Amino acid sequence: MQFIDLGAQRARIRDRLKAAIDGVVEDGRYILGPQVAEFEKKLAAYVGTRHVVACANGTDALLLPLYASGVGPGDAVFVPSFTFAATAEVVALAKAEPVFVDVDAETYNIDIESLEAAIAMVKKEGRLKPKAIIPVDLFGLTADYGAIMEIADRENLLVIEDAAQSIGGSADGTMCGAFGHVAGTSFYPAKPLGCYGDGGAMFTNDDALAEKLRSFAFHGKGETQYDNVHVGINSRLDTLQAAILIEKLAILEDEMEARHRVAQRYAEGLGDVVKAARNPGQGRSAWAQYAIETPKRDGLKAHLQEKGIPSVIYYVKPLHLQVAYRDFPRTPAGLTVSETLPERILCLPMHPYLSEADQDRIIETIRNYIGSNSAAAAE
Repeated sequence: MQFIDLGAQRARIRDRLKAAIDGVVEDGRYILGPQVAEFEKKLAAYVGTRHVVACANGTDALLLPLYASGVGPGDAVFVPSFTFAATAEVVALAKAEPVFVDVDAETYNIDIESLEAAIAMVKKEGRLKPKAIIPVDLFGLTADYGAIMEIADRENLLVIEDAAQSIGGSADGTMCGAFGHVAGTSFYPAKPLGCYGDGGAMFTNDDALAEKLRSFAFHGKGETQYDNVHVGINSRLDTLQAAILIEKLAILEDEMEARHRVAQRYAEGLGDVVKAARNPGQGRSAWAQYAIETPKRDGLKAHLQEKGIPSVIYYVKPLHLQVAYRDFPRTPAGLTVSETLPERILCLPMHPYLSEADQDRIIETIRNYIGSNSAAAAE
């Protein structure tokens, strides 16, 4: 059984992928070939933004908006602590300081009260200037952008949506990638929309910002690549990866529906024995991961492994406790959820091609383990 089955997807579109790859190789335009612009146009139409700027990876997709917006030394950028390192890493690379905020216990996304406390603390101390927020749509579920944008408007803060796990998701009629002032995503192979290597993209409705993003991603170029108006980096999506992504984007909506069915089956089958993720509110998660919580997590994980069922712990340690980030500021409200989640969270196999039989086996194995342990504890 696969935790994420890329092989089934590949088999589904094998002929189209082969034709797309062969077309790029035969054409020979491996850097910024026509497929890159075609993919940007199609992805912009899918997400509903004016601009998509493709880049080399998801980390650059968060770093480049910081560069293009002038975020740097002396600035504070508010980030959740329960997420992958790249969200805070880009802030440090831009020479600003990440300020760690706790996450909501139900959604795992940035906690609004914790964010407010962190902003107030930074303003009171006066050492840093509040400059930006990077909310993460963790596991594919949108953050609370209504509340976040209200805070951002009041405090004059840039909002960079970290949509690395959420392309295909939505909330209140808006697709993930279209929230905030700018968004970044990753096309790492395991993502809901993934390529066969590294890749990323940025989304914005701001024409001037889009132009800056393209410049900073191409060595800070002006009218030509030999006219440098910024100190930029080299961050381009390979033409081969763009060609692959065009074919994968064509089936993404169908895969989103399949992911939703898998998530629903998990919730119905496990909701009475563990804390099982559900899709709250108006919209849908992209279900990059499916998380459950149980105090019996470590024993359950070992039991699943014995039965040949893969599972993964995201994330084993929050960022504010990592060696690289432990000296950066954190909200005065505490980070209780971020610190306790790693003790009980577990992610189960989640992909559009998970069969009902395999999923039923996963559910039955978990139910049997939790039930037998509960019975033993009661004796």
